Amino acid sequence: MSAVLVLRGAADASAIRRALPDVLVHELPNLDSPMPTDTAVLVLRSGIRVGERELDALPHLRHVVRAGSGIDHINVNALRHRGITLHRNAEAGAGAVGEWVLAAALALARRIPLGHHGLLLGQHEKQACMGASLGTLAAGIWGAGPVGLAADWALAPYVGRTAFAAWPSNPPGLRELTPTALMEQSQVHVIALPLRPTTEQLIGEDFLAHVSPQRPLLICAGRLETLDVAACLRALADGRLSGLALDPVEREHLPLLTGSTTPLNLLASPHIGAQRSDVRGALDRWAVDLLKEITADDKIPIEGGHR
Repeated sequence: MSAVLVLRGAADASAIRRALPDVLVHELPNLDSPMPTDTAVLVLRSGIRVGERELDALPHLRHVVRAGSGIDHINVNALRHRGITLHRNAEAGAGAVGEWVLAAALALARRIPLGHHGLLLGQHEKQACMGASLGTLAAGIWGAGPVGLAADWALAPYVGRTAFAAWPSNPPGLRELTPTALMEQSQVHVIALPLRPTTEQLIGEDFLAHVSPQRPLLICAGRLETLDVAACLRALADGRLSGLALDPVEREHLPLLTGSTTPLNLLASPHIGAQRSDVRGALDRWAVDLLKEITADDKIPIEGGHR
């Protein structure tokens, strides 16, 4: 069996070595380092891009293991063309992301980030921090995948009501509103959309123009690129949004968020939605079990990715 390459932070490389003593396991910080050409299995995390260049450097690659949900950073067509199987676990971290959404909604409704930011700038903004009761607000959820469903589960007991943007692929039984009605009736918007050409910067000036009469809270728990971040920050600064929470912030996004000298009701976190110890443990166990199957006889145990 050829080698397994684990990118640091994607899985517990030591646990994989203990579970697979006869398999060579490499660990690297990223794909910018020289890569072992004998790699047959790549275990990666979010924020790591895999395209033609990376695949050319891994000529023996047969499996990509995504220990998490999003795959927009992976060229799935290139994998398919080369006969490489993609495995992922989209459900393990969804509940933790839903928990983050609830925390963000409560923080924004009480304007905690605004007060915190003001204090860091030497300003005491108590009067500007008059908040709203979360229970009086209606939440609209954009995206009904695992994260969107988890956000609904987390928010529903604490907000006035929840509804999803109507879409043909939504699971049956959800409370849905047309996108227009959702924009007009929601005071909290949770963006949990996958990144596709049709969703890139979907939340931009047109969306903001529709929702501005409500002055809503906007929470991004999907991919940051589904937002026109600059437009959302302008809307936050001029009052068209009452609050903005962004979790999926990667290192390359930092220039978008620095430099404000005015207190903002802005909560940003470095993609920590699923960063919870129990989730990490579950994903590590899933990765070990999957790698045992993959390396047992070089056969593909699962088509399409979910276990």
